[in-house]
Amino acid sequence: MSSIPEGWSYGPWHDGPDPLKAPADLRDALDEIGRDVMNGSSPRSALEELLRRGTRNTQGLDDLSRRLWERRREIERRHNLDGTLRDVQRLLNEALEAERHELFPNPSDDARFREAQLDALPSGTAAAVRELANYDWQSSDARAKYEEIRELLGRELLGSRFEGMKEALQQTTPEDVEAINEMLTDLNALLAAHAQGRPEVPELFEEFMAKHGEFFPENPQNVEELIDVLAQRAAAAQRMMNSMTPEQRAELMELSQQAFGSPQLAQQLSQLDAQLQALRPGEDWYGSEQMSGEDPLGLAEGARAMSDLAELDALAEQLAQSYPGARLEDIDLDALTRQLGDEATVDARRLSELERELRDQGLIERAPDGSLRLSPKALRQLGQTALADVLRAARGAGERDAANAGAAGELSGSTRKWEFGDTQPWDVPRTVRNAVLRTAHTGGGGVKLDVADVEIAETEHRARAAVALLVDTSWSMVQEGRWLPMKRTALALHQLISTRYRNDALQLITFGRYAGVVELPQLIGMEGTWEQGTNAHHALLLAGRHLRRHPDAQPVVLMVTDGEPTAHLEPDGTAEFSYPPEPATLRKTIFEVDRLAKLGATLTVFRLGDDPRLNAFVDLLARRSGGRVLAPDPDGLGAAVVGDYLRTRRKL
Repeated sequence: MSSIPEGWSYGPWHDGPDPLKAPADLRDALDEIGRDVMNGSSPRSALEELLRRGTRNTQGLDDLSRRLWERRREIERRHNLDGTLRDVQRLLNEALEAERHELFPNPSDDARFREAQLDALPSGTAAAVRELANYDWQSSDARAKYEEIRELLGRELLGSRFEGMKEALQQTTPEDVEAINEMLTDLNALLAAHAQGRPEVPELFEEFMAKHGEFFPENPQNVEELIDVLAQRAAAAQRMMNSMTPEQRAELMELSQQAFGSPQLAQQLSQLDAQLQALRPGEDWYGSEQMSGEDPLGLAEGARAMSDLAELDALAEQLAQSYPGARLEDIDLDALTRQLGDEATVDARRLSELERELRDQGLIERAPDGSLRLSPKALRQLGQTALADVLRAARGAGERDAANAGAAGELSGSTRKWEFGDTQPWDVPRTVRNAVLRTAHTGGGGVKLDVADVEIAETEHRARAAVALLVDTSWSMVQEGRWLPMKRTALALHQLISTRYRNDALQLITFGRYAGVVELPQLIGMEGTWEQGTNAHHALLLAGRHLRRHPDAQPVVLMVTDGEPTAHLEPDGTAEFSYPPEPATLRKTIFEVDRLAKLGATLTVFRLGDDPRLNAFVDLLARRSGGRVLAPDPDGLGAAVVGDYLRTRRKL
């Protein structure tokens, strides 16, 4: 076995994210966000929706929130808060029964007098315990039960204010009680000095923790952390008292005077509560809960249950992400583990990493106006997915994926990975370089080529095309479910031209009441709006301007629409709308088609829907321009548009 080289060591990775950890599934996440954005959501809304919905392998925030509320309801429906009262009542009954059993065989008048004392006890549990404070018990078992009541009350009161105190005081000695009273005295003095702003508070805190640190397993580092820990617990204890009936509350307050056989503990705790409430007024001191179950909780367990409920509420707010500046890093993963277990924490961490990766990888960026938007990098990745889907659909319909960037055989200067079916020449230097880099770490044995190393040299046409894609953005496109297919079509065509036909000039034109030239990010982020009018006249006019700016290119016009023209542009720039269409609208639209035909433009109309008037009109356009009409369903729109473009390019 080889030894570790001198100066090297192995250990856990602490410097940033684990480099060997599986990356977040950004591709699927980006596809989902892109789909929502193209359907009209803002990038921020799409990201939030993804995080709420989750991914294939990760529960979303909505599922985690549902589990939190189920746990909350379980606590409320399972428990009630009279556990301490029930325990005191049980111990009192056992003490009285043992005492009467001891007195019954005794024939003395003293025994009868004591029985009369027991018979005259008040009916209330707290009052009876108080009356028996000075009673001279004849039964040792009865005396032990009564002392157990006092110790129980002391443990419960302390356990409701200090985490783990009840469990630590199972066997309470007089020395323990003295140490607790001394700690409470010193604690109240420390908090009073802090409230007064005395400069020696840090030194007093250090002395206090050195003397009483065993009572605080949370290990606070300064007086502020100590106050936070105590205030949260004290507020939970107060909410528990608020949740009881007035009768239960009065009984417990009276019983607290008997804790450890002295009212001193209750007085110290009352002073502590008052100081904590003044120091942390923002804690929930006045809330209450409806605990309707059958399982009784004592004061300590009840305070813990109230703390759990408060923690669940805080986690629910963190998961809701509804406050300004919310980020998934805000989620308290330790608290989530306590409440829902390790799996929930893993899901929350994955979602947080996914959100962070989307930002860090530059897939979502902030626009100049402060809003979130998809970055160019994200649009390229979405375009790759859209184009792959379109080409796959085209092959399924009998088209062949044209991987060639051109047929004239002139090298474009760019290369790409070889794919099955490619016929372009290999780029030998880059292929060999890839093989060397891949095998360099193995050492020796020479360089061996693998199919993954092969890169091919792209070629391009000498002829180029000027392409105008006209997409209908009238309300009917949204209403009939054609909005997303239209955007995915534009995305796929843009990706194809920008990566394989870089010399072609593509312009995207939208038309509703008016037409306009848009960039791809604008089109992808465009929201559907209620607006009457399908102004094909204006769109064809803009397409003609684009074609005239590229006189050396083959003109190609692709128009996607689901309605006949119902608007046209007047000379003053206003849009005139009419339904049914006015003769002037039809005449102006046909006039622009004729102008495009004179430029030699190939016009293809992609008709969505089966309206007879639309059918007749687009057939007329095709005859006038020498073009053609295709009628794909929405899912096949992308394949139809890209396929028609590729058919035109092959003719060049």
